[in-house]
Amino acid sequence: MQAGKFLTFEGIDGAGKTSLLRHAAAVLRARGVSVIETREPGGTPIGEQLRRVLLDTPVSAETELLLIMAARAEHVRSVIVPALARGQWVLADRFSDSSHAYQGAGRGISGAWISQLDEFACGGLRPYRTFLVDLPADTARARLEAIGKGGDQFERRGGSEYFERIRGGFLARAAQDPDRFIVIDGTPPLDQINKLLEEYIVNIGII
Repeated sequence: MQAGKFLTFEGIDGAGKTSLLRHAAAVLRARGVSVIETREPGGTPIGEQLRRVLLDTPVSAETELLLIMAARAEHVRSVIVPALARGQWVLADRFSDSSHAYQGAGRGISGAWISQLDEFACGGLRPYRTFLVDLPADTARARLEAIGKGGDQFERRGGSEYFERIRGGFLARAAQDPDRFIVIDGTPPLDQINKLLEEYIVNIGII
């Protein structure tokens, strides 16, 4: 059986990555691909418990990172790797790049520490492609406020300057690994972004 492919979707809160992931899953299923949609932190029973802790409880940057890595280690071994081995495609809402953006660029933890912990948690697993939805922080926060979100720890933590640091962290990751990243402008209407995504899926050989 041919191994599946691992696609990740990244961006600051409010950028639209979750909507893009769902559309990508629908496009792939329409083409006969078996798809699993998952998220981080989360994706497993213990991961979802840790997600609730992370979103509702103020913790230090170091504790936050370690909890996320614990959730990721379980996620990789119990969900992602087995699904890929079965030939399924896994679409993840956040993965390693979010750790570098949020805990690294956002909260100031050394990238070397994050990389070392992430390598241990992932066991060498890397996404086949990463879709980064790029959006200015002010626009993203306005979208969150318009739908009544913004209450969890990540969304409450800082103003536009904080989220611009995170955005910069994502863009720096994309610049370092241009073969893996596909950066998508998140400012156009959703239907236009979805059409662009479909073109990427078909034209760059993802399927």
